[in-house]
Amino acid sequence: MASGRRPFLLSPSRWPVRWRLAAVSASLTFVILLVFAAGVGRLVENRLRADFRNELESKANELALTVRVDPATGSIDLSRLRQIAQGADGPIRLANAEGHTIAAADDRALPPPQPGATVSYNGLEVATRQVATTSIAAPVFVQYGRDHDELDATIGRLWLFLGIGVGGGALLATLAGLWVARRAMRPIAGLTATAREIASTRDPSLHMPRPESDDEVAELARTLDSMLAELDAARSESEQMVQAQREFIADASHELRTPLTSILANLELLHERLEAEAPDGEESEMVDSALRSSRRMRRLVADLLMLARADAGRSGQRGPCDLTEIVEAAVAEVRPVAGDRRLEIEAERPVGVEGNADELHRLTVNLLDNAVRHTPPGSAVEVRVERRDGRAVLEVSDDGPGLPPGMEEQVFSRFVRGEGPADLAVDSGAGLGLAIVQAVAASHGGSVAAGSSPAGGARFTVTLPPAEAPVEPPSKVSANV
Repeated sequence: MASGRRPFLLSPSRWPVRWRLAAVSASLTFVILLVFAAGVGRLVENRLRADFRNELESKANELALTVRVDPATGSIDLSRLRQIAQGADGPIRLANAEGHTIAAADDRALPPPQPGATVSYNGLEVATRQVATTSIAAPVFVQYGRDHDELDATIGRLWLFLGIGVGGGALLATLAGLWVARRAMRPIAGLTATAREIASTRDPSLHMPRPESDDEVAELARTLDSMLAELDAARSESEQMVQAQREFIADASHELRTPLTSILANLELLHERLEAEAPDGEESEMVDSALRSSRRMRRLVADLLMLARADAGRSGQRGPCDLTEIVEAAVAEVRPVAGDRRLEIEAERPVGVEGNADELHRLTVNLLDNAVRHTPPGSAVEVRVERRDGRAVLEVSDDGPGLPPGMEEQVFSRFVRGEGPADLAVDSGAGLGLAIVQAVAASHGGSVAAGSSPAGGARFTVTLPPAEAPVEPPSKVSANV
């Protein structure tokens, strides 16, 4: 096999447990029956062969005593021998010591006489006995043979019967082993099904089934139940801890906005005064640098605050709003920093959604800002708002260099920053813009996907559930900003 794995049937270690239990039970039964059948078969076979030989020799002795010699002439009276030969099932012959036949009741050849011996010859078992008479000088022998085909057939049927018994016993042991193993494994199957359900639902609050009998399986069920209870408690504690951390981060980010706003206001006033007194002085440059850092920190805190609120499940007030109006306002906000880039918008009016207008505005601004940062001057950024399959769709695409291969999912991770023409600026963001887009879309019951635009650049598609009823009848509008 190309994979190097052994076939399933040749790998007992990969069999189900019930199969292995049944296989062990059947193997032990087979070995026991095989040894028993071999011993019994050998004993019976030896007994049958001994009885056959004893019967043969007894008949040969009877024949030797039956032969009579005429006292007057010394000739052998064969009449009695003929009578016995008619009822015999094998050849009978009278022969002298040289093996010459005196009389025979069968044409089949027999071996030379071996006094008192029983030998096998041409498929016959032949017994030789000397005729018990003293009336003739030369010894005369009677030979009696029997065909042992019937004996062999009987022995063959014996071994066949024993083989069928061994095979049948092993088969019955296999079936019984499977039945017993299946009954024994039924509680394990229940535990497995419950464990599979827990794995699919990720709900450790479920309970393991309790077997009726108080055995090792019941002990396993109780142990797993206790483990699930502890895992459920640990998960609850972890969730509470994570929720507390999210609440803390959201509260801390919110509290940081006030001192940052105060610092930023003071720095702006100081910067204006220094610019009026000494615009080229060293103090003015230091304040200007601190002002840029403060503004960047304010944006970072605002981003972290929005993500923390999304993680903590906090959301702003929701209500019906027009996605087209929100997008147009966002395009107007980004236009001053777009430089030579063309912002083209095509939208239906209105496209109603149920959400928070400020959060959706932030989502759109982040998408536009991402497009501006990652496209060269002179590029076109297209914004489309429409209804598609009953849902509100916002699509932002450009004709820039596009996304690197394999970055379609990674771009929505936090603190992931790409490379683009505008990223060379000192204040190029912290890599939270697209993470905020995904968080806002998810909090509104929607989704966002990244891909390639028809022009070869990047395309971001936000899908949101629609509002219950539009404010105004939809009509197509198109504008270039």
